[in-house]
Amino acid sequence: MNKTTFRISKMDCPSEEALIKMKLANLSGIYSMSFDLTARILVVFHKSSLESIFSELNRLNLGTSVIDQTIVSDGILPENPSKQAKILWLVLLINFFLFILEMATGFLSHSMGLIADSLDMLADSLVYALALLVVGGSMSKKNLIATISGYLQMGLAVIGILEVIRRFLGREITPDYTSMIVISVLALIGNATCLILLQKNKSHESHMKASMIFTSNDIIVNGGVILAGVLVYLTESKWPDLIVGSVVFILVMQGAWRILKLSSVNTSTSA
Repeated sequence: MNKTTFRISKMDCPSEEALIKMKLANLSGIYSMSFDLTARILVVFHKSSLESIFSELNRLNLGTSVIDQTIVSDGILPENPSKQAKILWLVLLINFFLFILEMATGFLSHSMGLIADSLDMLADSLVYALALLVVGGSMSKKNLIATISGYLQMGLAVIGILEVIRRFLGREITPDYTSMIVISVLALIGNATCLILLQKNKSHESHMKASMIFTSNDIIVNGGVILAGVLVYLTESKWPDLIVGSVVFILVMQGAWRILKLSSVNTSTSA
């Protein structure tokens, strides 16, 4: 087994990391990839030829160079991908369940904060699903799935923002603060469970670390919706709920834009 260390001078954000993963996905003989975005370092454990890997990376025009190559035993290989996949599946299912719960409760309680948070949960579910689908399938299929997911996410966020604007301008019912708080607490517990599962894996690979960051951000959003529920109770006003909903919808749109940008860039580089 070979361990090759690359320096990629223009790799400084998760979009380039995902682009590299998708670019190398069709190469046989690659066991694992480990990314360090801060140092712009990529470590690849592989049995395929160095030339084939370097050629694919070089096509991305990210400033790739080889730092080191050594032969290692299988015993020191990174974390078992199947174990990571099981954790990601569990986290995905929890997020999708919370999406359904918050979406249904959001409509019943007239809370845009809950509806927006539910779409954030859906966005995370799509990201986890895409990460799992990268394991197999053709490059064109992966790009198609990413593009559809991005447009779906963007469309839902746009509809949500338009609804927020309508409620800002209209005479809407003040949302049910009890439902906002109770459901958001349940969502917070669910996200905290996901974070514990991800931390117990003790993975040093960047995609698992990124999942922990996503989940940590979700906990912050849950706290924002709980705060909005408290402010709705104190002020008897719809404004706190609408403000929090607007912020979360914007975050969902940003995530959708990153997915669409990634899929379009990868399509052009693989053409």
